[in-house]
Amino acid sequence: MAYEIADYDREKEKIQDFLTTFYHEEAGGTKLFPYDKQITRLAEREQVGIFINMDDVNEYDPALYIAIQQNARRYHSLFGDVIDSLIQQKLGERQPPVRDALDAFIFQRVYLDKKQNEDSSGRTNQIQDLRKKYPPQLLRRFEVFFKGSSLSKPLAIREVKAAHIGKLVIISGIVIRCTEVKPVASVMTYTCDTCGCETYQPISGPAFMPPVNCPSKDCVENRANGRLQMQIRGSKFMKFQEMRIQELSEQVPVGSIPRSLVVNVTGENTRACAPGDVVRITGTFAPLMRTGFRQFTGGLTTEVFVEAHHIENINMNSEDILGEQYELTEEEIETVSQDNFYELLAYSIAPEIYGHLDVKKSLLLALVGGVDKNVSGMKVRGCINILLMGDPGVAKSQLLSYVDRLAIRSQYTTGRGSSGVGLTAAVMKDPVTGEMTLEGGALVLADRGICCIDEFDKMMGGDRTAIHEVMEQQTISIAKAGILTTLNARVSIIAAANPAFGRYNPKKSIEHNINLPAALLSRFDLLWLIQDRPDRENDKRLAEHITYVHMKGHEPEKEGMKPLDMSLIRRYIAICKRKQPVVEEKLRDRLVDMYVNLRKDARNNKNSIFTSPRSLLGVIRLSSALARLRLSDVVQSSDIDEAVRLLEVCRASIATEQLKQHEIPLLDQAFAVIRDLYHGISDDENRSLPLQTVFKKCFAKGISEEVVQECINTYTANGILMLDRQQRIIFTVA
Repeated sequence: MAYEIADYDREKEKIQDFLTTFYHEEAGGTKLFPYDKQITRLAEREQVGIFINMDDVNEYDPALYIAIQQNARRYHSLFGDVIDSLIQQKLGERQPPVRDALDAFIFQRVYLDKKQNEDSSGRTNQIQDLRKKYPPQLLRRFEVFFKGSSLSKPLAIREVKAAHIGKLVIISGIVIRCTEVKPVASVMTYTCDTCGCETYQPISGPAFMPPVNCPSKDCVENRANGRLQMQIRGSKFMKFQEMRIQELSEQVPVGSIPRSLVVNVTGENTRACAPGDVVRITGTFAPLMRTGFRQFTGGLTTEVFVEAHHIENINMNSEDILGEQYELTEEEIETVSQDNFYELLAYSIAPEIYGHLDVKKSLLLALVGGVDKNVSGMKVRGCINILLMGDPGVAKSQLLSYVDRLAIRSQYTTGRGSSGVGLTAAVMKDPVTGEMTLEGGALVLADRGICCIDEFDKMMGGDRTAIHEVMEQQTISIAKAGILTTLNARVSIIAAANPAFGRYNPKKSIEHNINLPAALLSRFDLLWLIQDRPDRENDKRLAEHITYVHMKGHEPEKEGMKPLDMSLIRRYIAICKRKQPVVEEKLRDRLVDMYVNLRKDARNNKNSIFTSPRSLLGVIRLSSALARLRLSDVVQSSDIDEAVRLLEVCRASIATEQLKQHEIPLLDQAFAVIRDLYHGISDDENRSLPLQTVFKKCFAKGISEEVVQECINTYTANGILMLDRQQRIIFTVA
């Protein structure tokens, strides 16, 4: 292949023509010259960075676009030289405005040089000629950055090869570590203590050797060997930050560990992201040339890094991550408008797993999440925490794995393989400065997402305490190695735990079965007990489902419901998260009565689940998530009904076995429900109870419809109850 020798003078002309003539035509026909306007702002020191959009370069000259892609560092320097000349043309014979100490230093030096030349020669020199004696890096008060093309697909870290060295690349990943922003020297200024001459040393590498002797003509001729003293005020420093990004979970092949890459960030790109953010970075892939003993021990190998030009922080809760396919098509809008869409969404979560529809509904609500509240500085979380307990082999881990794949932003970990440091944050030594820095753990990296923790009961007690603050305050407080800080961990925790003795023992409490403290259990909004009970009909349906999946390779349709595509669910959840529903004033009494009844049940039944004000907040969070699913701005009474139903169903899954210990007949349980519902009717209403309301309430408590019907028949025969023509229950005895 024949290579053409580049004519960089010609390339500079093309760059200058692009910067001065490229324009966007607005709706009214007005021509907007974006780069010429930015250069004017650079000349007036109103702007310190200029971003060159590669889409604009490709539109103007595809050959120039390819040249920049293939030789990014060289063209970065050419753009800087061209912009320098354009700024000089705009300024003419006036000096740029003074904005900081370095501007004042340069202004003073040029003014003194001009004064001395006037006194010695009697003629006035041009300011631009006087500025030429200074290094361009010192006078350049701006930075040039390339913004990657929107048409280029981001590369995974493992896809960046040696062939990309020196080229402009676009990579995506998750930030796992960021150092503090430090000043890095760009140009050092020295003053001779003998002749007073100033010497400038541009710095381009990671290390430099300061000169010792003065190189001026006076010191060399007089052999004075003047000593150079570093002048910090006249030196130029840039903001510098080093961060490390890691591959996204979907980019890691099966059986491989995630790879990471160092990214050097300078200037205006610093502080653009934090650990846990998913970013798309445009930069130059380059080798890191070590010096001294480190290079000697490294041999022929070298480390690599990326010089960041543009950092796009992808908001995982918005349409940015979903690209152009964010909005729904007409067919998809028709699908989500169905009456049974709530059940269809729940059925579509892990459809290959048989049953557990209510559990899937709660996982769906956790993916949608509630609404965060921040009233008078007191923060109330909107994230929904769920704990799945039960016997081995009931698909708890499979449900967690599907949620991890479905969530836009998630982390998956196991209890035994996780430590408190791995979940929260680790203190690492910065290889550049030697200082201690923080590297985010799983909970920090899953900020504004889902963190799935399997084998939750296998965690050490000390490691488990690190989760307490996250589950309620949504923060992680760090006090290690002299670092005192608070990190955000706005994450929903979905955990799975096995019984401590192999199978669930109904004769013992939840704390003894799961081996988790009550303080931790109370932080979960829903606690599901999934048991493997022998039942002929249920076992038959489960076996038929499993064999169908293995033979056909897909799950069967249920009552005409076909599982939705994962992409549609993900996009619909992203749309739901934009809603911020509120609870109206008229629903306050209903929430209060619900909470009082829960507390009454807990007081009457000593073996029931502990009920605290967190239970009330949990119902509000679930109701808000249901309103979001309807794309509504207001929480309705039906949302509260469904939230209470889920809460009672999950409590019934645990309390059923405890009630059996006391051998309370199911008929008495059903009659107690009917009696409580009847007495809950206000006096001004018709004192009758709809039969469907009784069925729904008893079903939530684990009582079948057949038992309820038998209870009504028994008490009707005894003259205590009666049914009217509208199928409404009336008490004949007060």
